[in-house]
Amino acid sequence: MNKPREQAASAGFSREWLSLREPFDTAARAVGAAQPAMHAHLAHWRAVHASGSVGVLDLACGDGANLRALAPRLGGLQHWRLVDEDPALLAALPQALQCWAQQQGYRYTADAAPGGCRIDGCGFSAAVLWQRLDLSRDLPSLDLAHTALVSASALLDLVSAAWLQQLVERARGAGAAMLWALSVDGRLSWQPADPDDAAVHTLFCSHQQRDKGFGPALGPAAPAFALAQLARAGYRSTAARTDWHIAGEQGASMQRAMIDGIADAALEQAPSMQARVRAWQARRAAGIERSRLRVGHLDILATLR
Repeated sequence: MNKPREQAASAGFSREWLSLREPFDTAARAVGAAQPAMHAHLAHWRAVHASGSVGVLDLACGDGANLRALAPRLGGLQHWRLVDEDPALLAALPQALQCWAQQQGYRYTADAAPGGCRIDGCGFSAAVLWQRLDLSRDLPSLDLAHTALVSASALLDLVSAAWLQQLVERARGAGAAMLWALSVDGRLSWQPADPDDAAVHTLFCSHQQRDKGFGPALGPAAPAFALAQLARAGYRSTAARTDWHIAGEQGASMQRAMIDGIADAALEQAPSMQARVRAWQARRAAGIERSRLRVGHLDILATLR
């Protein structure tokens, strides 16, 4: 899930928000009983591409979280191209990737020229380049040459149907697989429940379909729409739930951010609901220590048949 009130996928996400969500993203994407088909599909695809370096294009890369999640799992030789519109996030990438490499015991080597690095880890070696690109405007000119995998994280729910159709067509033309992680699918549940959860959630889902910079956003309909488009384009797809589970002391900051963001988005959608939404927000904030929040996401891996 993207920050509830963010208006664009390629700009506007703060490093603070990306840092706040990353532990929940990591836990959601961990290899587990809920995702055996996804990981078997990815392992099979990687085995087919075992010779040479696999080219990965990561869209709306943010601070590089998708690379950190996927590079060790893919293994072998890799060449990553990270694109984002936000110059501040791109400027922070070297430090973010270097810190991660050091924490994991990997070797980080900066390129002589700015805009790239190499990360050598246990079982993988990734050459990394990054560039600034406005995906909402420049998708038609995006170079997909030598790209075996197009990846993105927390992007699909922000884009329009037309934009996603164009991406699928371009990837299909390049013969590239696609791995889209952490797409919101509309499931959101609190424990214990509040009488106004459903009403606020309905407004929030409607807000998610506003224009985020790519035209009317798909919002929670994104995973189902993506799977349908991939099938039409001849892809074989595997989907796996990658839900956030937010609770306890470690989840307090995230719950607070979600409560405030959902309430603000709901009020932007229906200002006349001010009293009811703010009352819901106050009750939820008061109950953070004893509440649990589950936010539904879906990962999709699509390879050509």
